[in-house]
Amino acid sequence: MLINQRIAVITGAASGIGRQVALELSERGAKALALVDRTDTVAEVASYINNRVGRNARVEAFSGDVTDADFRKHVYDETIEKYGLPTICVPAAGITRDALSVKMDKATGKATIYPLQDFRMVLEVNLVAPVYWGIEMVARIAEDRAKRGMKRWEPAEGLQGTVIFIGSISSQGNKGQISYAATKAGLEGAAATLMLEAMYHGVRCGLIHPGFTDTPMVRALGEDYINKSILPQTLLRRLITTEEIADAICFMISNSAVSGELWADAGWHPAF
Repeated sequence: MLINQRIAVITGAASGIGRQVALELSERGAKALALVDRTDTVAEVASYINNRVGRNARVEAFSGDVTDADFRKHVYDETIEKYGLPTICVPAAGITRDALSVKMDKATGKATIYPLQDFRMVLEVNLVAPVYWGIEMVARIAEDRAKRGMKRWEPAEGLQGTVIFIGSISSQGNKGQISYAATKAGLEGAAATLMLEAMYHGVRCGLIHPGFTDTPMVRALGEDYINKSILPQTLLRRLITTEEIADAICFMISNSAVSGELWADAGWHPAF
């Protein structure tokens, strides 16, 4: 599916992978971008892209809670009203609340269990929210087709839309990431199922599993942890750049034969 003249919705667009995807889509001729994030910084990203010389993409920022259904519907409603129907969705917003599932206190012999409220928070942001941002776009495309008297999609029409979910190498299991790993593994089943359903309307879904990428989330782990626990297990011996992940996402959008999952792990393997 061509990116040129398409309208895209990107969550987590204020920083990291989401921000770089927005930049890359604008470089590749996207018509309009709806940038979504919980922080007001997303407005700075939108302004930066809008002010770049030679870039024609129209970019609008939306600040709000990606887990809020009313906010999600508002973003789609306003984007459709101003720019047209979004046909690319990259729900990249994500959080971590890393800790061991069971941590023993050596002095007392008591165990502390990973907080249930943290698990539920990560689940809502990393799994439920991205799935519903993707479903929302599929629903809007389905409604638009129904208005035009279209029924089951046929290949001769060309693809109608693409959703790319952001997984993680942690979906294979990673010490200290019980909630994060569970949500990223859950996206595998969600993406595969949604594609089976969404292709009726001409929408395909994919999932990319980035390795440790140079984002604020990874940098927050600390340089000592990165140098001792990440880079030695990474064959490239460096963090992946956001530009590399954004390029891979655009490849998945552009090449209709690429379905399922793409691993962009820089040769990382967990240490046991």
